[in-house]
Amino acid sequence: MYVCPECETEINQGSELCPYCGTDLTARRGAADGTPAKKSSVAKRSMLWAVVLAMLWVVAWFALPWRMTGSKEASEAQAREAIAALQVALAAYHSTERGYPRTLEPLGDRARQAAQSARSVHYGLQYAAGPADSEGRVRTYTLLARAGNFGYLNFYTDETGVLRATREDRAATAQDPQSPGT
Repeated sequence: MYVCPECETEINQGSELCPYCGTDLTARRGAADGTPAKKSSVAKRSMLWAVVLAMLWVVAWFALPWRMTGSKEASEAQAREAIAALQVALAAYHSTERGYPRTLEPLGDRARQAAQSARSVHYGLQYAAGPADSEGRVRTYTLLARAGNFGYLNFYTDETGVLRATREDRAATAQDPQSPGT
């Protein structure tokens, strides 16, 4: 048994609060034992730091990707460059094979690099080969670059090499105006 230092009533040693006067006995017991009186303050500080770091992480999660990709104009220019690189690769393939590939796989690393470049600025490239002729050769294709960000240009091109664009939230088509900056 144990005596409360405030009301001097006999209480159980395991009590943290005096049941008679409500005195906090843990602070007094820690001071008497020579141990730190408030271990909970370390836990509170740790929790506070965890909350602050979590909040900073959330801000970084939403803010940094947009800063890392650059401006709208820079993203659109990089998407145009990716399309131009694919058009060069497709033209080289056409000159040797007298037709276009059914997929971008035969173009190898050049197609992969162009697609990665477009993806790095939130653009997705979509290639569609036209129908094969009687000899089995593909004579037409369409190439789309869809923006992952609202308000950015969506691009369209085909075997003619004319780059068309729209800011509407849809894929660009052959009926859209020619892309500005080309």
